[in-house]
Amino acid sequence: MTTSDRPDKGRTVSSRAGWIAFVFFVILSFAALILPDHPGAFYGAAFLRFQLEVPIMVLALLVLPRRIATVLAVLFALAIFTLLFLKIADIGVQSAFQRRFNPYLDMKMLADGWNVFSGTLGAWKAGVAIGAVLTGFIGLLALYFGAERRLIRLSKAQKRGPVIVALTLLAIGTALQFVETPVRAEMKAVAYLGNRLALVQKSVADMQRFERDLAAADEIGSRNDLFGAIRGRDVILVFIESYGRSAVEDPLYSPVTVPRLDNVEAELTEAGFSSASDWLVSPTMGGLSWLAHGTFLSGLWTDSQARYDRLMISDRQSLNNLFRQAGWRTAAVMPAITMDWPEAAYYGYDEVFASGDLGYLGKPFNWITMPDQYTLSAFDRLVRQPARAEGKPLMAEIALISSHAPWTPVPSLIDWNDVGDGTVFDSQAESGKSPQEVWSNRDDIRDHYIRTIDYSLQTVGDYIARFGDDAVFIVLGDHQPAPVVTGPEASRAVPVHVISRDAPLIEHFEADGFTPGMIPAPDAPETGMDTMRAKLIDIFGGHSGPAM
Repeated sequence: MTTSDRPDKGRTVSSRAGWIAFVFFVILSFAALILPDHPGAFYGAAFLRFQLEVPIMVLALLVLPRRIATVLAVLFALAIFTLLFLKIADIGVQSAFQRRFNPYLDMKMLADGWNVFSGTLGAWKAGVAIGAVLTGFIGLLALYFGAERRLIRLSKAQKRGPVIVALTLLAIGTALQFVETPVRAEMKAVAYLGNRLALVQKSVADMQRFERDLAAADEIGSRNDLFGAIRGRDVILVFIESYGRSAVEDPLYSPVTVPRLDNVEAELTEAGFSSASDWLVSPTMGGLSWLAHGTFLSGLWTDSQARYDRLMISDRQSLNNLFRQAGWRTAAVMPAITMDWPEAAYYGYDEVFASGDLGYLGKPFNWITMPDQYTLSAFDRLVRQPARAEGKPLMAEIALISSHAPWTPVPSLIDWNDVGDGTVFDSQAESGKSPQEVWSNRDDIRDHYIRTIDYSLQTVGDYIARFGDDAVFIVLGDHQPAPVVTGPEASRAVPVHVISRDAPLIEHFEADGFTPGMIPAPDAPETGMDTMRAKLIDIFGGHSGPAM
């Protein structure tokens, strides 16, 4: 017997404890390895997989010299729990954004996830929930490593039984590869981790491509005749939260949205406005609205936090800044911004009106700081009228949030003259179901989602019809909602509407492929959201034909 194989005096493991450690190690290893990595893969056949890695790991811990086995135990524990973390993260990210978790790009989302989670449940409950999950995860890791150490410290005689079981499991797994059976034998853990490493490497290469995009000449943004066709008129860009193609075309939602868009179009037409609509592919879905804002306003595809962060420190001219340089007063109205927002410096706003700057004294609608009607009313009072008094045209970007999850309570439109300081909305803010009640039932989630979209469209349409004057409005969704609303195979497209009393201007958009009215044609092509910056510069500059 070598020194490394001899049990330490006083540290021997009883046979019973050894078998408990063996069973715990095997069960947890199998569970981590067979756990699906996609929310749509939780069905019976997905779990009928025999993981050959498990008996191989057991044999390595039991047969190899203690020092080597101890090193392997550390590596096995790290690998299994890294795998478990990645699979859980995959399930969450797939549920929200229909893509895999990317460690290189997504770790920065944790703070934003906390903001939404704590805003929905409350900081205390969210903190306790996250603390419990972290404690459980770390505790499980400690127990797993402890089980490995117990297996290593078994005497040679005590190891005999677990070795026989492990060899039997390995033989069964090997045999399963040669017989027809519902249970599949596989060994994919290393490939899974390798693919994730390859994804990170691909993301690094993607950032290098983005650097080249940033360095390329911005010819269309360097024109001297920018926006000549709309000089002197306000330009108001409105993002409607989670307003996606599914809201217009999915049979679950179209009975609500299509009549609403028809009514809005009729109301706008009666007020002298023309409109044209199209589909844009958003760089995100289910969240991360700022990626859509950055893509639309920069003309560059920013589909990751890394790209967005790099854009924010670049010299690429945003659409807002181009308007500013052309003589427009620029403003951002951001009711969801409750903390410092350093990224505002990139966009080139003259003024930023965050949540605390809009004067809302009413109660919040859960995470939603204020209803859309108040946001638009405050915009008109605090931003648009002062710019008009100064005799300067305004370019404003507004992010409406009433249709942001958790979609409860659902606001309703009131007389604009009664909006005041927002306290009139208190009764609405205290009505309806709690987020916990809504999110316990998928039908409730979908019902509340489309009702908030309906409210936002009604509110925007009513504002434009009443107060639009000679302004040009670009109204669009930022992204589709989460797959719990749309289903897993939904398009990433969102509607975009251009609205103005300048009918010839709208005809230029129609010539470029937009559909007349407020409902894009079902067969209209979906173009990237990054194409709109060039298209707006081209048409607003009086150039006919497609954007250069």
